[in-house]
Amino acid sequence: MTSGESFYGGIPVFRGFTSLMDPALYAPLPDDWSIGVADIVDSTKAIAAQRYKAVNMAGAAVIAAVTNALEGREFPFVFGGDGASFAVAPGDLEPARAALAATATWVREDLDLTMRVALVPVSAIRAQGLDVRVARFGPSANLSYAMFSGGGLAFADAAMKRGEFAVPAAPAGTQPDLSGLSCRFEVIPASRGLILSVLVMPARGADPHAFRKVIEDIIHLVERSPDGARPVPPQGPPLKWPPQGLEYEARTRRGGPLLARRASVLAYTLFVYLIMRFDLNVGGFVPNVYRRQVVENSDFRKFDDGLRMILDCTPQLERALSDRLAIAARDGIVRYGLYQQDAAMMTCFTPSALRSDHVHFIDGARGGYASAATALKAMMA
Repeated sequence: MTSGESFYGGIPVFRGFTSLMDPALYAPLPDDWSIGVADIVDSTKAIAAQRYKAVNMAGAAVIAAVTNALEGREFPFVFGGDGASFAVAPGDLEPARAALAATATWVREDLDLTMRVALVPVSAIRAQGLDVRVARFGPSANLSYAMFSGGGLAFADAAMKRGEFAVPAAPAGTQPDLSGLSCRFEVIPASRGLILSVLVMPARGADPHAFRKVIEDIIHLVERSPDGARPVPPQGPPLKWPPQGLEYEARTRRGGPLLARRASVLAYTLFVYLIMRFDLNVGGFVPNVYRRQVVENSDFRKFDDGLRMILDCTPQLERALSDRLAIAARDGIVRYGLYQQDAAMMTCFTPSALRSDHVHFIDGARGGYASAATALKAMMA
């Protein structure tokens, strides 16, 4: 076990999301670690062109590429819709750097998008008077997700956008190992009225205790209300064949002409569709168990210096959340963005369907997180 694994693996997992803002749950990253950040340049334009799946695929590709480069070693990460953030130990820095560089090239060549990538030393963040602290939230017994606090991720993201700590893209034709990355499920329609993308960040100079209270209020509004829940239904998301994400999944494959990769994905996804459609237990794979795990492992709420949620909720709950956030914004405590749409979408990272720790990244089906971020920026203008 590497020192990185022993540090992150040694952080206790907390289960109740309402405890999210408890400082005692967060452990400071070692000073010699680094923060990786990535995002899509002009994601708003890509979303306006209805390229939602491509944008989400790019963000999830960062996590898949780094995970595979680290040979499955556990590390803290968070999916942000049009990008991702993560932390790595010194021994994992160079494999992570190579994975980031290769992913930037793949995103440009295969998705026709531009991705910024950077690696920021934790020591450089602390030199700014900020911190990077990490907690582990367990949505189920299957796995845990990282949560970040301290302001360090927000600093790293802003530094990347200024061109600092940049990781140059790999040479043309370089492809990361994206094994396990897919987007086979259909969009998930809202069942309570709307899918709400929520992004809440602290206002500049906001009192940390006041910000914590607002986040706790928002979480309690959701947790205590029958009007809001995870966007993934108990039976799992809809699955059809051929899948909507066929082209993207074909492009994640390495080697051979694209036409052959498309044919291979078509054949494989038909096999998977038939197994799921007729509930066929094959080689230790049990469809109903996998469906349950997909629901439990859906990453629809997180904290990375700010609260991110994708909720299936009623208009009444949306108004209650909006009213509470408007008051907090007026008081100079938060900046926020809300974005309504009629469906959610899922991008999956399943290194092995026989393991229970596959992860499923949720976003609004109309570019929810990126659109909420646009609304947040408009509030600041």
